[in-house]
Amino acid sequence: MTKPSLILIGGGGHCKSCIDVIEQENKFLIAGIVDINRSLSELLGYPLLGNDDDLAKLKLNYDYALITIGQIKTPAIRIRLLDYVKSLGFKLPAIISPRAYVSKHARIGNGTIIMHDALINAGVIVGDNCIINTKSLIEHDAVIENNCHISTGAIINGGAIIKQGSFVGSNAATKESIKTNEKDFIRAGSLFKGYANE
Repeated sequence: MTKPSLILIGGGGHCKSCIDVIEQENKFLIAGIVDINRSLSELLGYPLLGNDDDLAKLKLNYDYALITIGQIKTPAIRIRLLDYVKSLGFKLPAIISPRAYVSKHARIGNGTIIMHDALINAGVIVGDNCIINTKSLIEHDAVIENNCHISTGAIINGGAIIKQGSFVGSNAATKESIKTNEKDFIRAGSLFKGYANE
């Protein structure tokens, strides 16, 4: 059975990590990259297919897309691109590294990528268009809302709610059963005590 083709939107450093996960998962063929940088001709052997303005035309040949721009200061670019590619009719699959552990009792949203060695425990809900980065831990019953980035080595303890658009830095940890505000920025290496989850 032929694997479906997938286009990647954003050709920076995060895209390289996404390529490795997609190759390892081996469910999609990477058709190429869409990026605003016209000097980029290829990335890790995959060709540049065009820029954002070419997405409508590319939809004639491709059904699947993944947003591969990273997220640190703001989720705004990822959200804008998500809305645009959905309006064009692209399907956004969840991509899960075979080196990650995702409980069968967890739920993963569309357009989310689970990177190598991440661990997602029972009862977890991860929304759409999220990055769950390398070696992060999402404990039981935690909720990661849409458009969040949980960075490398971060720990989200049981029952915590990470509100939409939030960023949790590398090696940061949250206390259990707390919540963030929307679009919160949690610094790398910090302990986030949060707000009571009522």
